[in-house]
Amino acid sequence: MRTPLLAGNWKMYKTAGETTQFFEKFVPLAASAAGRDIVISPAFVNLAAAVAAAQGTRIEIGAQNLHWVKEGAFTGEISGAMIKAIGCQWVIIGHSERRQYFGETDQTVLKRTAAAIEAGLKPIVCVGEKLEVREAGKTEELLVSQFEGGLAGLTPEQFAQVTIAYEPVWAIGTGRTATPEIAEDAHRLIRGLIAAKFGPGPAAGTRILYGGSVKPDNTAKLMAQEDIDGALVGGASLDPASFAAIVNF
Repeated sequence: MRTPLLAGNWKMYKTAGETTQFFEKFVPLAASAAGRDIVISPAFVNLAAAVAAAQGTRIEIGAQNLHWVKEGAFTGEISGAMIKAIGCQWVIIGHSERRQYFGETDQTVLKRTAAAIEAGLKPIVCVGEKLEVREAGKTEELLVSQFEGGLAGLTPEQFAQVTIAYEPVWAIGTGRTATPEIAEDAHRLIRGLIAAKFGPGPAAGTRILYGGSVKPDNTAKLMAQEDIDGALVGGASLDPASFAAIVNF
């Protein structure tokens, strides 16, 4: 039985003060959400405020990226060891915005994932297709390519630490959500790829999240699908009442 995971990706929003204010409102609203894991990933500069605000709760904190080198002359970068030392347990890797705007590739996703695991962090690795790929009927081809290039190079022991997030790029921040059936098809495909590479046990145990315009009114239908184990939530995670409604689906 896979424990549902509801994760908020705050992207480049909120100050440290606004982060603290969010937790003050969100914590009591989510206090009764049992049988599920909750993760919030603020911007780097707000991680310390989030870790402090989440102390004594079941909420865990993640970063939105990391560099694959432990330390060195990499201006503007943050290492896994730094993220772990500040009190984080999670890190998002390979989000479509990182791929689109900052040159992230399947190869760098693999390196970042391995670095996260080595640092003791739990990676949420993102995959998903753009609209033109889906319209060309090449969604499966792309997901296979992203899995082979970004995840298949891990050892079984490393892969056991991974959570995958399927995010159809055409549904991120657009208000367009993949239907539960479309999402389930992609999740089933990904689970099949895991089974083929790592075996049926890891395939059955790996959590695969859905991301892409997740809102309180569509969470329950998505979560009712057999292979959808949670959500990676963008805009709707910025409001405490909205994200609490998702967490309490």
